[in-house]
Amino acid sequence: MKKRIWLSSFIFTVTLLLFGFTSTADANTTHTVRSGESLWLIGNQYGVPVASIKRANNKSSNMIYIGERLSIPAAITASERNLMARLVRAEAESEPYAGKVAVATVILNRVDHKEFPNTVYGVINEVSNGHYAFSPVQNGRINRAADSESIRAVNEALAFRGQGSGSLFFYNPSIATNHWIATRERTVTIGNHVFAK
Repeated sequence: MKKRIWLSSFIFTVTLLLFGFTSTADANTTHTVRSGESLWLIGNQYGVPVASIKRANNKSSNMIYIGERLSIPAAITASERNLMARLVRAEAESEPYAGKVAVATVILNRVDHKEFPNTVYGVINEVSNGHYAFSPVQNGRINRAADSESIRAVNEALAFRGQGSGSLFFYNPSIATNHWIATRERTVTIGNHVFAK
């Protein structure tokens, strides 16, 4: 009986250690710099802000060297990226690529802003005073699969994170029914969308 309890404890401990190491390893990825790469391209590839890569590698400049091994921190999960890309497609399918990046940037800016939920899921699914923050969540258009351009736009927005003009809202003035949004400071107009903070 003692042998069985010892064996069970041993298996539990080994399993715990293995899963502990696995989750730590999954948190960061290591990237070996190749010729022609920049922090911007690497950040875009992994969907991680350049500032986060610099912080994770104790870098104060953007200088990298061929063969250098960089720790790539986990930014957001694959399911969060997918959710963002589905929203980008639903909100900006007929908009120019820059507009898609800007919509993804609004989501990230809200995650980072104290007045909004602090997760991608929370921002996208927010309901305030009975109103959905994003109409595609309410009408179900967010449930369509993301297209390749929306996925690329999300990755670019992630790499660019924290370097924009701070847009927190966007709207199409020709179809907007809430005129409160027009009172916000405009940051940029891209295609049919006006962005504001």
